[in-house]
Amino acid sequence: MLQVSRKIAIPDHEIEMHAVRAQGAGGQNVNKVSSAVHLRFDIAASSLPEKYKQRLAALNDQRITKEGVLIIKAQAYRTQERNREDALERLRELLVKVTRERKKRIPTKPTRAAKRRRLESKARKGERKSLRRKIDH
Repeated sequence: MLQVSRKIAIPDHEIEMHAVRAQGAGGQNVNKVSSAVHLRFDIAASSLPEKYKQRLAALNDQRITKEGVLIIKAQAYRTQERNREDALERLRELLVKVTRERKKRIPTKPTRAAKRRRLESKARKGERKSLRRKIDH
């Protein structure tokens, strides 16, 4: 079971993991051992609350397929177990990011003093630039 927060946990049967051969350099070992891990998580079929499913599906993330399946490939480590842990941790981080509520921004207005300082600064800059001009006789 993957614990996302105090209230949200993903059962193991909703997360599919397959061992595959890793890409890149690594000598003979990379050709023989399946140490990389493909993690598949079907967003629509998961037990996540509906609003989190929608947020997750709405992410502009290349790891989410058109069918709504999140695919994470972990191959940073030499052992399958470490890659499995890495894939689960990356899934957990993504789900935590989706479950966080964003604070609504309250637009603020500049104070009267800030407006005055801005206008005085503009006037000073304009005066400085006008002094750079050629003098007409």
